[in-house]
Amino acid sequence: MYRVFYRLPVPVRRRLVRLAVPKYIVGAVTLVRDTEAEGAGRLLLLRQPPGHSWTLPAGLLQRGEAPVVGAARELAEESGIRLSPDALRPAVPNAVVHAKGWVDMVFEAAVPASRTDLVVDGAEVFEAAWHPLDDLPRLSRATANLLGYYGIGPNADHARAGRVTGSGPTDGGTATESGPTDGGPATESGPAAGDAGTSR
Repeated sequence: MYRVFYRLPVPVRRRLVRLAVPKYIVGAVTLVRDTEAEGAGRLLLLRQPPGHSWTLPAGLLQRGEAPVVGAARELAEESGIRLSPDALRPAVPNAVVHAKGWVDMVFEAAVPASRTDLVVDGAEVFEAAWHPLDDLPRLSRATANLLGYYGIGPNADHARAGRVTGSGPTDGGTATESGPTDGGPATESGPAAGDAGTSR
């Protein structure tokens, strides 16, 4: 069987692999902390449509885009905070794999809130604000689930016990599917970005 497979032209092999291998929707998420905050610290959160809860800066990767580059791009687009990808560090865990076929690639950054202008477009994002980690506002389910993996918010204990289930990509963007032979999956953000998807 393998001999037959490897005799096929490379484009044909790639197509067959894509048909057979599970596909994932991948999102890039950034946890941004305030370096000036005291006590438990403060985290940047976004209020997005429909506006009932708060989410994290996150979104879909563009085809061929490195996750850290996508995270920096989404952070700038949604909050006005422009950081080099080199200023973002992988969170631990860096990838959160959710049960329904999506993956959140999560990064961390820290900036001084008093010297950082937050700019939102009023359409995709209604409001961006800093919130104390020990007094978070109402979070979307996806965001609460994702933050739980990092010991933050109402689901922190559940995530440590492995009982958190993801709620879907948070960015209503267009996801592109790609298998392992295509340079990795393209993204739709997972449970960290919004009510409809990546941790939002």
